[in-house]
Amino acid sequence: MAEQGDVDAQLFLGIMYDNGNGVPVNKAEAVKWYRLAAEQGYANAQYNLGFMYDNGYGVPENYAEAFKWYRLAAEQGYDRAQYNLGVMYDNGNGVPVNKAEAVKWYRLAAEQGYANAQYNLGFMYDNGYGVPQNNIRAYVWWSVAAAQGFELAKSNRDIVSERLSPAGLEQAQEIATKCFESGFQDCD
Repeated sequence: MAEQGDVDAQLFLGIMYDNGNGVPVNKAEAVKWYRLAAEQGYANAQYNLGFMYDNGYGVPENYAEAFKWYRLAAEQGYDRAQYNLGVMYDNGNGVPVNKAEAVKWYRLAAEQGYANAQYNLGFMYDNGYGVPQNNIRAYVWWSVAAAQGFELAKSNRDIVSERLSPAGLEQAQEIATKCFESGFQDCD
């Protein structure tokens, strides 16, 4: 089926070669199958192909190619691709450092419930990277990441809570509750 162009089969064959499920691990073969599905617009395959280029698995490390494939998947709403674009902009991997652009992509992934992006968004607010420094916003994003089991977010939330006044802490807790209950859509 993969050879006949079935994108699901191509993706799953790529995953099988990537992880060694039923076949020997072969990252180059995984890249081949991911690319076939990615070129047909399959966001999961685009993300996986971007990841391969980002890390040099089966292909030479190439941040420009990683960015290209992540961007295509991110534009389809793929949360991990959005997060990885945020990381690329945050760290200057293949693109100029742009903290505001990093915040944009972290926020998109965070609003889908991706805890790593929520954690990073809390970090950006805590330090004023790409956004004005805001302890309440840092608390909110670390709180929702912590509620999903992200342990470091829990300790950072507790640290930033000590910088808030009692009224500020109450406000931050109310916003965090509203954020979590709204499925991460009402977080301001």
